[in-house]
Amino acid sequence: MSAELAAAVARVWPDGESQWEPLGGGITNSNVKVTRADGVFVLRVAGRETEVLGIDRAAEHEATRTAASVGVGPEVVAFVEPEGWLVTRFIEGTIPSPEALREPARLPQVGRTLRAIHGAPAIPGRFDALAVVESYRDAAVARGAVLPDGFPEAHATAIRIASIRAAETPRPCHNDLLAANVIDDGARLRIVDWEYAGMGDPFFDLANFSANLELDAPGRGALLAAYFGEAREADLATVELMRFMSDFREAMWGVVQSVVSELDFDFDAYARRHFARMARTAAEPGFRAALGA
Repeated sequence: MSAELAAAVARVWPDGESQWEPLGGGITNSNVKVTRADGVFVLRVAGRETEVLGIDRAAEHEATRTAASVGVGPEVVAFVEPEGWLVTRFIEGTIPSPEALREPARLPQVGRTLRAIHGAPAIPGRFDALAVVESYRDAAVARGAVLPDGFPEAHATAIRIASIRAAETPRPCHNDLLAANVIDDGARLRIVDWEYAGMGDPFFDLANFSANLELDAPGRGALLAAYFGEAREADLATVELMRFMSDFREAMWGVVQSVVSELDFDFDAYARRHFARMARTAAEPGFRAALGA
């Protein structure tokens, strides 16, 4: 892999005057920090068959540019075709821990950041969580994967949730709000990794952040209060439903990656972990009440 990354750096900067090092944390692509006389950059080298995951590299490029225009995403420097590699300016800052992002004092900053994303100009692509799950199912089965036993019941629940949310006006969404994709530059929170971005349900982002950061019920209420100005019962119920969708998408992503990716990562365990958390959410009284309502 080092030889491949070296070749990628040379492909983008052929003058031989780049210093580079891999950036850890990615489980879809390879990211490289490149230091040059004119600045520090991140080269994002796409992983194998990422189109199976619903990733459109041209759409990612445009979404990142839009996110940068509203002060959230990194500055885009270049888009390398036909490979679909993205070059952005490196953001100096720290990656807050999940514990730090869960702090009540931090959630208003998170709320402002998500509002900036959802209020941005329209971006290419559509993100429909149910359609993504079904696409992942089909891709995984076609490649020989065995679906988890709980898939049919979870799919039926997802169809019900999709019908409940069908009237929501799509807005620009990130759809992959992991702590590792958040950078604190000292003045504001910045979000990287826009490969799953698309026009979608803003409550998926709110729930995705809540699920990935494991916000408890008071934390979810604080996030909604930061985002809307108050935590309304209907909004809390919607977050419960979309937490299920967030983990269902994440679990099926792991199933596909287990038969596609060449990265050294236990995608089977990843899928099992998210299916288990999805099942726990489905068993909670708040979720059952939201689904019944």
